[in-house]
Amino acid sequence: MKKQLQFFLAAVMFYTRIPVPRNMRHDTAQLNAATKYLPLIGWVVGGAAALALFVFSKVLPWPVAVLLSMALSLWITGAFHEDGFADFCDGFGGGWTKEKILDIMKDSRIGTYGMAGLLLVLLLKFCCLSQLSPVPALVALCVAHPLSRFVAVTVIYTDTYVRANEDAKAKPVSKGITAGGLAVAACFAFLPLAVCLYWWYSMHLLLLTGVLLVVLVLARWYMVRLMRRWIGGYTGDCLGAVQQVAEIMIYLVLSVQLWPLF
Repeated sequence: MKKQLQFFLAAVMFYTRIPVPRNMRHDTAQLNAATKYLPLIGWVVGGAAALALFVFSKVLPWPVAVLLSMALSLWITGAFHEDGFADFCDGFGGGWTKEKILDIMKDSRIGTYGMAGLLLVLLLKFCCLSQLSPVPALVALCVAHPLSRFVAVTVIYTDTYVRANEDAKAKPVSKGITAGGLAVAACFAFLPLAVCLYWWYSMHLLLLTGVLLVVLVLARWYMVRLMRRWIGGYTGDCLGAVQQVAEIMIYLVLSVQLWPLF
């Protein structure tokens, strides 16, 4: 149990700005083992964002509360995944060979494609969450953050890390994840969704869940196909892009006006 706690704290240290004990040792092996806790990090981020949204909505207009909730989630993660998405847009938008794409993604400067992609993804999040009523919006945050991170974990399980240099962002999680670790990640990812189904069970919600999972599978298939075609695998930036796309897909599906939510 103590070792698992260390793995979780390693995940907290790598994927968030939340302080951990100064004397905690971390290395590549720990961070690789911590990958299974990435959806649990989604619990922390999504829960904090949902709590902030609930509190702010009591004293501020709904759109302002949504914006402040988004700002908190960005602060907690250090915009870790958003940064990867922007680099992904720059690399795949401006590169035409594997080497060029990898070089562009490694560049810390943001380009036109990255800026456009980042603005689009943030605006989509804001618009989708703003048009949801309070309960569905809170549920969306608690479900989307763990589930979208699990989609990124599945890419680590099925695909190959393509950078050879030791200073790359995703090197600590690039060696893959075991089937057991993937199962643990799946439990953390799907538990919030299962709780929602149990609490608000209806055929409409069951149908919505089915549509949501199909959309996530299709989005993952497209992203993986794109990465395999151009660079032969994934990088840390690619994982960030996969997480962001999955999160957006969840919000978009929940925003469709056909669903009588809760």
